[in-house]
Amino acid sequence: MKRFTAACGVVLIAASCQHPEKEKETVTWESRGDTVEVPATAPLAAKLSLYTVVEKPYQLQLLTAGIVKAIPNNYAEIAPPFAGRVVKSYVRLGERVSAGAPLFAISSPDFYAAQKAWFQASQLCQQAVLAQRRQQDLHRHGVGAARDLEEANTNLAVQRQELENAAAALKVFNVNPQHQMLGEPLIVRAPIAGEVISNKLVTGQFIKADDGPVAVVAQLAQVWIAGLVKEKDLRFMHEGDAVNMQVAALPDTTFSGTVFHVGRTIDETTRAADVLMLCNNPEHQLKPGMYASVHFKDAPEKVLTVPAKAVLQENNYSYVLAAIKPGTYVRRKIVTGETTEQQVVVRSGLQPGDKIIGEGAFYLSAVK
Repeated sequence: MKRFTAACGVVLIAASCQHPEKEKETVTWESRGDTVEVPATAPLAAKLSLYTVVEKPYQLQLLTAGIVKAIPNNYAEIAPPFAGRVVKSYVRLGERVSAGAPLFAISSPDFYAAQKAWFQASQLCQQAVLAQRRQQDLHRHGVGAARDLEEANTNLAVQRQELENAAAALKVFNVNPQHQMLGEPLIVRAPIAGEVISNKLVTGQFIKADDGPVAVVAQLAQVWIAGLVKEKDLRFMHEGDAVNMQVAALPDTTFSGTVFHVGRTIDETTRAADVLMLCNNPEHQLKPGMYASVHFKDAPEKVLTVPAKAVLQENNYSYVLAAIKPGTYVRRKIVTGETTEQQVVVRSGLQPGDKIIGEGAFYLSAVK
């Protein structure tokens, strides 16, 4: 047993018989194993205050950085289907368009060749139909050879297939072969409804097939926030969880969203997974490319929390000093969780109603 003596001191005054020596009362506190006793008369007792452990609502929050991105299904880059000259532009930057709306017209030898191939295949198919009908009629009246009818049937099947192939080449460009004129330019149409957020079209310019997008149509009423979450924090991520986010351009505005998708793989370098958050953006304040600070919120739960000052550390474990009776405290090992607002979440080791030293525990941290 170790005894720690706090002597309040002996005050010596000049060797004069008129001022006798005064001795203040000596106070002690003791430690036996994991138990500490602090008498009520000890000066240290006044520095200790108790805290009653209670359950409180708690919602875990994590912070990460993210980038605003357009949702792929709501974003379309329109590139020229082939080399040609822009003969007309139908849209302006910022204009809202519906799906199928004309964006620009382009005249191209390649498109003309595709049109010509369809018209030629259509004429040959019509001729094959007439020839096949004539052979059928001759065969029905007994004046035609069966071999001639068979050849007519084969030729018709071939010409129909050629016509389908030529039509397919035009339908790739969203062109109805039945509603076109030979030599007219190709009308490139918007694949989705949205806003024209990029427009590089200039009437009369010649563009190459590999020049890249000349216009971009996007729906930005909803956007994705793409972030990274560390491997150790993934257990707190659930699809559908609420998130709040802010961007530097609008520091006083908080945007709400939900976790849309948690990545299924971990990057070996960053030890993090991709997480996509879906965020409403009705006023288009969030713009693709912006950086965002994202606050994840876990599902609410009731947990035990204690003041951060109450938690002491010994080697590889945490503990608190629990009161078992007035002036007597015992070490209680605990498993801690997250820390928030000077409170530490206790996952195990304590029960509601337990009393611990909430203030001044560090004075006894060296006692054992």
